[in-house]
Amino acid sequence: MQTNRQLILRRALKEIKDGMYVNLGIGMPTLIADLIPASIQVMLQSENGLLGIGPYPKAEEVDPDLINAGKETVTIKPGGCYFDSAESFSMIRGGHIDLAILGGMEVSGSGDLANWMIPGKMVKGMGGAMDLVQGAKRVIVIMDHVNKYGESKVKQKCSLPLTGSQVVHSLITDLAVFQFADGKMKLVELQEGASLEEVRSKTEADYLIDDTLLLNR
Repeated sequence: MQTNRQLILRRALKEIKDGMYVNLGIGMPTLIADLIPASIQVMLQSENGLLGIGPYPKAEEVDPDLINAGKETVTIKPGGCYFDSAESFSMIRGGHIDLAILGGMEVSGSGDLANWMIPGKMVKGMGGAMDLVQGAKRVIVIMDHVNKYGESKVKQKCSLPLTGSQVVHSLITDLAVFQFADGKMKLVELQEGASLEEVRSKTEADYLIDDTLLLNR
């Protein structure tokens, strides 16, 4: 049986298509780099100035100068390149990133995202998330459905400072997949082992349910 994290990552992987330029956010999204099959040609971009990121390095491949935005050592694929962060953010702000897969602390029913700080806790900065949610052509958020206290992270309204308002196109959790359009959220898939009843009990936000899920109930 797959773990919650494996369910999320493997479902997120399906959103990556051949030929895409993709930014993987700090945290869980970066793990997707190791799952991309060789048959899919993708250019992974990092806002600190990398294009063409490969899988995490083996011990003998570690280069301490080659890191992603999360300060993790990475590899670079043939044809990859590095540049300054100003050039990197020009790519993002110029609309050249096809897909951004980001982690989330909270997502609201209207597609708002909070993922950069918790009031009262020290943060190093907002990173590139605020640029990515505005500049990427499509934004997917991956996160656990509830927090460590069992409280829903899929909110009617985000309680944490927003990264962006109505910027999420799709939300993938360990229980379900939601899509957003016109400020409304729709449940379109259930993860393995999840039920409509469980999703409802652990989701604070209001949402629509795709007809296919109701028919297959």
